[in-house]
Amino acid sequence: MPMDIEKFVAQKGRAKRVKEVRKMIDELGIEYLYLQFVSITGKIMGKGIPADHWETVAQKGFQLVYGATMNLFTNRAGEYLGYGPEAAELVGIPEPETMMQLPWDKRIARFYCTLFRNREERENPGGYLTSDGRGNLRRMHDEFQKKHNGLSLRVGTEPEMMWLKKDENGKPNGGFSEPFCYHIDQFESLRPVYMKVMEYSRAMGLDMIQGDHEDAPGQLELNWMYDDVLRNADRLTTYRQICAQVAREFNLIACFMTKPFMGVSASGCHHNMSLWYGGEDKFHKTGNDPKNLPGMKENYMYVSGGENTFMPDDDDPQMPGKAGLVAIGGIVHHLRALTAIGCSTVNSYRRLWDTGFWAPVFADWGFQNRTTGLRVSAPGRFEYRSVDSMVNPYIMGSTILAAADDGIENQLDPGEPEERNIYEAIKEGKQVKKLPMSLGEALEALEADEVVQRGMPGEMYRLYHEYKSDEWARSMATVTDWDQDTYLHCLP
Repeated sequence: MPMDIEKFVAQKGRAKRVKEVRKMIDELGIEYLYLQFVSITGKIMGKGIPADHWETVAQKGFQLVYGATMNLFTNRAGEYLGYGPEAAELVGIPEPETMMQLPWDKRIARFYCTLFRNREERENPGGYLTSDGRGNLRRMHDEFQKKHNGLSLRVGTEPEMMWLKKDENGKPNGGFSEPFCYHIDQFESLRPVYMKVMEYSRAMGLDMIQGDHEDAPGQLELNWMYDDVLRNADRLTTYRQICAQVAREFNLIACFMTKPFMGVSASGCHHNMSLWYGGEDKFHKTGNDPKNLPGMKENYMYVSGGENTFMPDDDDPQMPGKAGLVAIGGIVHHLRALTAIGCSTVNSYRRLWDTGFWAPVFADWGFQNRTTGLRVSAPGRFEYRSVDSMVNPYIMGSTILAAADDGIENQLDPGEPEERNIYEAIKEGKQVKKLPMSLGEALEALEADEVVQRGMPGEMYRLYHEYKSDEWARSMATVTDWDQDTYLHCLP
């Protein structure tokens, strides 16, 4: 029986696309290729090769230690997280349809890759590597669609981040602009930066739709059109790479840390989601000539049309349709465990503790209600709010699918929508579950939730839990400035 890796390489139409990439490499003058994947924490990893070797790597892939999916980091004891030095090497197979010329250096093209176990492994040789969150999301979405008669997840993300100045030592020295929300003058102060981000983003297939200055120093939010959950995740990681490059060009720091400053808003990454039947891929022109693209045409495709199961029924213009509502019921029921994915760092919880900045802290839902973890942000879509700028969008997507699947399968009722400010509702006697308020508490909620763990198949849950538990332990074993300020002179 052929291995997963053999079936992947032999899939219908792939050989043709490999040839199309070679033609594009030659026509565009591409000299070097980035073969990239995304680690458990969302970091972009991989290798680079000369473009001469494209056909060979497309067929055989490249090898890299399993631990690269864990950033090759060590735990508190100095041991490698997840995989030791004795572990085998993964095989990464580039996906030709993701080929894209880098607009800041047109000699280089990037590819996303699917990861496999080594062909010589004794157990499941050449099988899909389950520490590959991107590959997991693709397979889980395919399974979800088959199980639910073609129902598919579309997502649009709101990636807030901050542009910080550097001091003489290259350390952060405050935000580039003032913390004035929606002020065009502050937006204008960052015009050279965001226009360069827009230029690169559009060249790489992001259909940019709007942007604004948010209410933290140097904080911008630039949005692109929503799409299939996997393609949107790819665009978010591409956007992060673009911001890092623009920061190098302007000698700034592109900060995706959730809460670098207290007393102002943190950086969220709200996920606006909807479940659809049908639809078809259509080409979106993003400032490029469709006949002369700097990348494969698939990079410019967005799904459109179909039936949105989140649209209101005729008898209630606000209430989402019954088919979509049970999926939301699943997400509401599992919000506490999902918080370990959406708020994935120790720093994430500074966002939840710094009250007064609209961060969601309650496992509830409502209409246009920013005090709840989930809200109807517009007819036909839900905004999942307890997710921030450090999220791994692939693991977030697969765990949302697992929760939605549970809601559909078990017809879970999300309860009545909360239309009051939830703080006022609590004063009036409403019993509400709070979201976890620390990474440690969130990991405990995840450990107790088998449904959300289904969205982290194979080794993924073990590895994520190990990595994040070590991160939490490190934070608890650290003496901070606050400790010294509070306790150094408290006695006698």
